[in-house]
Amino acid sequence: MKNSRRAARLGASPVLRGALSGALVGLAAATALTSAALGAVAIRVARQVVTPAVRRADTRILALDPASQTVTLERNDDTTLPGRYGLFTRGTEDYVKLGSVLAENDGGVKRKLLTHVGHDARLSAEAAFSGWYYDRPEQLQLPFSSQLIGSAVGPCPAWLFPAGTETDVWCIQVHGRGTTRAECLRAVPLMHGLGISTLVVSYRNDGEAPRSRTGTYGLGATEWRDVDAAIGFARRAGARRIVLMGWSMGGAVVLQLALSSAHRDIIAGIVLDSPVVDWRVVLDYQARTLNLPRSVTNIAISALESDWGTAFTRTGRPIPFDRLDVVARAGELRHPILILHSDDDGFVPSDASHDLAVARPDLVELEVFEVARHTKLWNYDEQRWTARIREWLRACGLTREDVPADG
Repeated sequence: MKNSRRAARLGASPVLRGALSGALVGLAAATALTSAALGAVAIRVARQVVTPAVRRADTRILALDPASQTVTLERNDDTTLPGRYGLFTRGTEDYVKLGSVLAENDGGVKRKLLTHVGHDARLSAEAAFSGWYYDRPEQLQLPFSSQLIGSAVGPCPAWLFPAGTETDVWCIQVHGRGTTRAECLRAVPLMHGLGISTLVVSYRNDGEAPRSRTGTYGLGATEWRDVDAAIGFARRAGARRIVLMGWSMGGAVVLQLALSSAHRDIIAGIVLDSPVVDWRVVLDYQARTLNLPRSVTNIAISALESDWGTAFTRTGRPIPFDRLDVVARAGELRHPILILHSDDDGFVPSDASHDLAVARPDLVELEVFEVARHTKLWNYDEQRWTARIREWLRACGLTREDVPADG
């Protein structure tokens, strides 16, 4: 598809990049690969897909100027994006907020610092560009409380941001792969302004919630149970209508909830930002961007979805890719869905989002962005992102009547 080809030019996801950095050296040096070598690379890929990710540096700080409160970053597809972002680093600051691009050339991108740094600031050159923007709940300046959601693996931490007035409408926010619940904080002010309480949750193996026995991801097939427990928590606290919002892999988790939860009767709507709708599409795309042989992808998926592969992937049970393919299961969906996805995502191609909208035009609305990249739609165009979600929630009857149209 056109959008898949466009996205392929933008580079592979960290889902595979870390796993393959060493393996690709061997691939480049070899003039021919034996079946054993292909299998070894495929198993390494499969194992990394389900191994909780560690944040990796994806850019470098080339210059820091406390006098002008600017930072110059290595140029790449993310660091040149318009909008507000964050930067993970080390030194006197571990996270700083970034503002607009002030200048750029082939050597680097100068951006405004929105976190004040002192004249004695020292930051490591290695850094990670982020769409989070907010990294702590206190930064929202909204009342919140820390909660523990009881799940099968143990207590999962959550933040509860109550609406300003009593309401039975709650939004449950679900973060993506290799991140934590702070990823979801961008959406809280919107929901609060619309009179909706927000519960920002964690799930097994994400670094905040308890570790499962295997310590591996289920790619949504197991994590949904922890979020289902959060719906139960909200229901006991008075929620009668639940909006589920999932980011990236959190979208896969939310879709499994919509198909499997015992609380489906109070799910009133679903909002998905850059979601994984079909994992096979994602893994195939990422392998193609790395120019891996198709056989490597096929072996990796086969290892992940079969009993024999669990000895190598250490998942304890096969990954049910058929169950995770929501395009194939589109006929089972019962709730209205709004998808926001950039055709230039670069990590999770938008193909499956388009396919789901075609399969269920009665339920699914798709808002297509360009340039915005993966889970950075809010950062790139906050006004459009906010207006579209607000409009959709209002059409679903999920906002207070006294909330003005502009929020």
